[in-house]
Amino acid sequence: MLTEPKILEIKGLNKNFNGLKAIFDVSFDVEREEILSIIGPNGAGKTTLFNLITGVFPPSSGKIIFNGKDITHLKSHQIASLGISRTFQTQSLFNSLTTGENVLIGCKNPGGVGFFKAGLRLKKCKKDEFQSLKRAKEVLCMCGLERKISWPIGSLSLRERKVLEIMRAIASEPSLLILDEPAAGLRGREIDELMDLILQIKRKGVTIIMVEHQMDVVMHMSNRIVVLNYGVKISEGSPQEVSQDPAVIQAYLGGDFAAIT
Repeated sequence: MLTEPKILEIKGLNKNFNGLKAIFDVSFDVEREEILSIIGPNGAGKTTLFNLITGVFPPSSGKIIFNGKDITHLKSHQIASLGISRTFQTQSLFNSLTTGENVLIGCKNPGGVGFFKAGLRLKKCKKDEFQSLKRAKEVLCMCGLERKISWPIGSLSLRERKVLEIMRAIASEPSLLILDEPAAGLRGREIDELMDLILQIKRKGVTIIMVEHQMDVVMHMSNRIVVLNYGVKISEGSPQEVSQDPAVIQAYLGGDFAAIT
């Protein structure tokens, strides 16, 4: 009986920038419907790794396999169309658009309607537009922002903007969601609400890879953790295993991670 492939397989991944090894021989798998956290100090290569997975940069060598398909050399839009979506460290919302319009940008175009057909306002185009609007409202209802669908981005709190970025990524119905520091800048109850939302997304069958510096979030949310240091994977395992790994303790001595070990 054939087994379903891992949702993501990273095999011997390397990335060099002008001779600098940003990622060196990194390998790990991601199980379906798990939350995997990537942690490490600043400059460890976490965001570079995300950029390789999502096609922002081409790897120098190695392979990236998604759902059994080699996506190593695909462009970002091709990778996104296969079911990988992401957020970014810095806000990437369109401030000139409303909450609802930002989510609409993330919605798939199920009919592949081109600009010519859209200009003619054909029946198929109108149907797809209706489906996108319906999806945008569903997504905003998930996070409690449905009443602010027409609000400008500038009127939202930091927590709401963080949530909106995640929901825009979810609007495309990905099977793999990549979150780059989702809790950055949040505190207390805001973090609790964000964690609840991420777990809600996971329960809908979405696999999540997350970079996060707030170790209480990482330890509470993660099924497994991969630790990078200077572009090298130094540890992988459950939160308990990683927190007790001498290599990790040494790499984080004096840092945030040491506080939880």
